[in-house]
Amino acid sequence: MKIATYNVNSIRTRKDLLIEWLKREPVDILCLQELKTEEDKFPYEDLEALDYKSEVFSQKAYNGVAICSKLPMTEVRKGFGDSKWDEQKRIISAVIDGIRIINVYIPHGDMRGEEKYYYKLDFYKRLLEYLKVFSPFDKIILLGDMNVARTDLDVFDPVFLKDTIGTMREEREALEEILKLGFIDSFRHLYPERQQFTWWDYMGGGIWKNEGMRIDYILISEQLKEVLKEVKVDTWPRKRREPKPSDHTPVVAVF
Repeated sequence: MKIATYNVNSIRTRKDLLIEWLKREPVDILCLQELKTEEDKFPYEDLEALDYKSEVFSQKAYNGVAICSKLPMTEVRKGFGDSKWDEQKRIISAVIDGIRIINVYIPHGDMRGEEKYYYKLDFYKRLLEYLKVFSPFDKIILLGDMNVARTDLDVFDPVFLKDTIGTMREEREALEEILKLGFIDSFRHLYPERQQFTWWDYMGGGIWKNEGMRIDYILISEQLKEVLKEVKVDTWPRKRREPKPSDHTPVVAVF
């Protein structure tokens, strides 16, 4: 099984690039974030042409998540199940081949003390409660854009970026609380010392200078550790000039 997470930063803008990438890297399961379009405008047919069935939870102009799979999906769940947190479309899950796939787009947040800063931390708390209903013996893959760089190894300049969005102690602690439920950071598990980023700012040519952050993750439950074969960050889509790329790039895991 090959599974990928990819923040496309607008599926309609990135559709051609996504299709081109999938022909190069035909994953079995594709989890997308930041769709920025209504569900009825999602490119279902384009993905069906590549044998993917898609489940989508999205809204106009903001947020949005999707699971696209070549394998049958069951127990599809869109949102947390309460109106307060589902006003923003940020989480979707499904069971595929006995594994619960949970795709999440964590809020970007803001500087400490701002409204969006608190919303991000509260979202992490809501996600923690959502995950606690599952058994620690379940096979789960939790993946997506977490909008947090776990450690200083996950940013290009920890001094320059210290205490900024994505590196604040409170944000990192919120992500670690999720991991304490029994999840393993698959990339860091295989590569404890490797510095590899998944996001680069559009400004200043960050991708060419490798000035980025690792904020996209594939977290796995303990039961999947022994069958994890590879995790890679594919920078090919991010280094395209045409079609214009997302500021993120895909992370792919092989089991």
